Amino acid sequence: MNKKLFLVIWFLSILLGPFTLLLNISKIPGPYDTILLINIFQRAVALVAFVMLFWQIVLGSFMHRWIEKYGAWVFKFHITEGAIAYSLIFLHPLSFLLFNYIATKVFDPFYVYTGFCVLCQTRTEFFYSFGRVAFWMVSAAVLAAKLRTQPWWREYWRKIHILNYLVFILVAVHSWFVGSDTHSFPFVLFYFFSVPIVIYIIISKLIAFFKPSLELNH
Repeated sequence: MNKKLFLVIWFLSILLGPFTLLLNISKIPGPYDTILLINIFQRAVALVAFVMLFWQIVLGSFMHRWIEKYGAWVFKFHITEGAIAYSLIFLHPLSFLLFNYIATKVFDPFYVYTGFCVLCQTRTEFFYSFGRVAFWMVSAAVLAAKLRTQPWWREYWRKIHILNYLVFILVAVHSWFVGSDTHSFPFVLFYFFSVPIVIYIIISKLIAFFKPSLELNH
């Protein structure tokens, strides 16, 4: 796979979210009010961020192999895409905050960002919490990556940055049980393609991590 082919595949996967959303909103009779437009924006950034987070894991997990085979541009692409992905992730709860404010006339950032619950009043609130945890985890992972060049942090940043694996799983659960677009064609195809791949990567990383200690015990 050369650079151009990779970028074509990446770009087409990015388009899956907006295309699915376009199909879904085309079924809604117009005109669209402000609150619906904010909801559409919120869903769009979430879908694109989900795809980008998948590529972040696929590239980051095997970065040395990607660079050896395709060149140093892969690392630069990974960094740039990561910045864009986090920007979209940041916009998702921010647009939810704006949505709630217009809908209820109450400005409540604590509910949006810190309203965690386990024994929640509703099933939806429970899966909202998955999204909230994922947001703070990915924020910590991004901060860890930004500080990776600092001498005092160089040895530790990867331990925090690997939170992205868990973030993807949390986001996958959150989007499936809260959203509707992940259930819709064609994005649902990408969903059931990406989630098993990330789970496979996580399992392979765990096996590689524990294998030396298991061999020593035997």
